[in-house]
Amino acid sequence: MFSSAVPYKNQLYAELKRNCINDNKLFEDAEFPVINSSLYFRKPPPGLVEWKRPAEISNAPSLFVEGISAHDLNQGVVGNCWFVAACSCLAMKPDLWKKVIPDHKEQEWDPKNPENYAGIFHFQFWIFGEWVDVVVDDRLPTINKELIYCHSNDKNEFWSALLEKAYAKLSGCYESLEGGNTGDAVVDFSGAVAEAIDLAAEEYYKDQTKQDQLFEDLLKVYDRGGIISCSINAQPHEIEFKMANGLVKGHAYSVTAVKKVRLGHGLLAYFKNETISLIRMRNPWGQTEWKGAWSDTSEEWSKVGDLERGNLGITVADDGEFWMSFADWCKFFTNTDVCRVINTALISVNKTWNEVVHFGSWTKNAEPLLNRCGGCANHKPTFLQNPQFLFDVTKESDEVLISLQQKT
Repeated sequence: MFSSAVPYKNQLYAELKRNCINDNKLFEDAEFPVINSSLYFRKPPPGLVEWKRPAEISNAPSLFVEGISAHDLNQGVVGNCWFVAACSCLAMKPDLWKKVIPDHKEQEWDPKNPENYAGIFHFQFWIFGEWVDVVVDDRLPTINKELIYCHSNDKNEFWSALLEKAYAKLSGCYESLEGGNTGDAVVDFSGAVAEAIDLAAEEYYKDQTKQDQLFEDLLKVYDRGGIISCSINAQPHEIEFKMANGLVKGHAYSVTAVKKVRLGHGLLAYFKNETISLIRMRNPWGQTEWKGAWSDTSEEWSKVGDLERGNLGITVADDGEFWMSFADWCKFFTNTDVCRVINTALISVNKTWNEVVHFGSWTKNAEPLLNRCGGCANHKPTFLQNPQFLFDVTKESDEVLISLQQKT
């Protein structure tokens, strides 16, 4: 149960759990108490909130029911689709979620040994270059005995609700999760290098060459275990507005597959070798899907053979997951966050990626006029006080990504 992660608020999970078991009591987290300030700072939830433990909500609570899946979780009453979309992506990456949910087998309910349950869980997040271990109790906010925030399709499954509580604790309260960026949450889950791409400004939908290059890049990111999400810009009055084509403005989607799909049936498909670029997404609501070409019941799927369709796992259900052509995706979506996860296996075998992390801080000069940090060379007296990092790019084909984070 040893972890190199830094304990948040100096709360040591193993020690707290052991003390609760010895005292025969369930854990109550004094650092995130069951009070209104843990729920909101401005807008209260729509009803009378009661904090309940999983055993008061379910007859057979579990951390996981039949494993972990991107379809496990759905958004609640707070507008944190960005966080739920990131969780859907996380669920598809065993190497990542086992880091975020450490000791998952030890944390699971054990009906045969109920005395070992102490109502305490812990999760780990990558915050400013280090993994932080966050402890929570299992008391969850409900209205009419129903979870009001992130919840699973199966009422016996609680990993997503407890993970969300830990993230809310780290953020100050549940309402602090209202509105955010999926890429930021993915970075907190993985330590990935995130790149935001403005699809609309770059006009990928107009330029087939740029579109093809973007697809190849996203295909590489997906195949190498990276995480991709996307959204459609919205005016303030259009947040979560359902468009006629089934897509939702101002709403985060997780990308669950990027594929070149072979067209045709039988041997003809292999001889012609004709493919189409497709992308699959999931709506965190667990419903409301794209209605256009390559949607669940569209006639375009008749162009694909049974074997290929089986390999893609096509399902006809309003479960929030759907396919689109990459061309339509570039046309309708305006933003995407591409998170490249450092894959040590790829580094050692293919030498494809290397990462360096630097930590620094602004320096203070005894002379007040010299404390201005120049953003450009126009501030000549102070410009050279800016932190500087020098590096060489040895090949023209090499790509450099620089991610900056600053504590508030």
